[in-house]
Amino acid sequence: MSTQPLNTRTHPAEVRRVYQRLLAEASVSGSTTRTADGAAVHVFEYGSGTPAVFIHGSGSPGPFWFPLLKKLAGVRAIVVDRPGFGLSDPVEPGPTPQERAVRWIEGLLDALELPTANLVGHSMGGNWSLRFALARPERVTGLAMLGTPALPGTQAPLPYRLMGTPVVRSLVARQHETPESVRKFAGMVGEGDTIGAHPDLVDLLVAVGNDPLAIRALQQEVLPLISPGALVSRTGFRRRARITESDLSSLVVPTLLVWGNHDPVGGGDVARRIQCLIPHAELEVVDGGHAPWLGPADQIATVLSQWLCRVRR
Repeated sequence: MSTQPLNTRTHPAEVRRVYQRLLAEASVSGSTTRTADGAAVHVFEYGSGTPAVFIHGSGSPGPFWFPLLKKLAGVRAIVVDRPGFGLSDPVEPGPTPQERAVRWIEGLLDALELPTANLVGHSMGGNWSLRFALARPERVTGLAMLGTPALPGTQAPLPYRLMGTPVVRSLVARQHETPESVRKFAGMVGEGDTIGAHPDLVDLLVAVGNDPLAIRALQQEVLPLISPGALVSRTGFRRRARITESDLSSLVVPTLLVWGNHDPVGGGDVARRIQCLIPHAELEVVDGGHAPWLGPADQIATVLSQWLCRVRR
């Protein structure tokens, strides 16, 4: 992997400051690797053992994984920032969600010199990882998804559906993110009782939420008027963005689903129906919301660590 000093050219100083503090406290350092198209991807590694690439969701960059990473055993977590989020360069969205996800993850694995990899994805990161596993199964050793949207039976959380309306979209564009707004949003995705235990992550989400590049990246993923490959409309997940039952039944890689029973995307019943559609899937339902490791991190870390070790064998 070819690395360069931390990307400091495009994102606000406050994002860099929060990143540097969080990484220093965890005794890790960040770097950038460049994909074939020249885009910089911010990367850091945590722990040692079975390698796995961790891909975050919309609006919650790489260090949002830290409460889980600190509990893993025997796992070398390779944590990346998706395009426009954290300290990674933005890239132009593809015409379809499938094309964008496959192109970016394939370029990332090539840059990291990983012929194959375990992928661990949360929310949109899980969606991207699944799309890549469907298109390039020969490059995915195992796939772990936490709270993944646009699967059969899932629904778009209210905040994202509201962003599809012109009035709310205009208000969001002018909003200044604060600790209070972060906690309010956390409550709307089932993590109102857990986010307060992680003040460093609140600082991180405030900084990223006020980053123009991250705001634009989020809009590209969510809003159909901004990107033809966007995920949601006012009524829910757009048809062209949904993963179908047929897609899931054709998934050939070992799969782990970790799901919060209070996730507004869909609770434990939805997760169990999804598990039944995937030929080689295991499921762990925990007492949590959309980012379940903010609560029972020990339970999730044990399940994920053991599963990654089994998949490796």
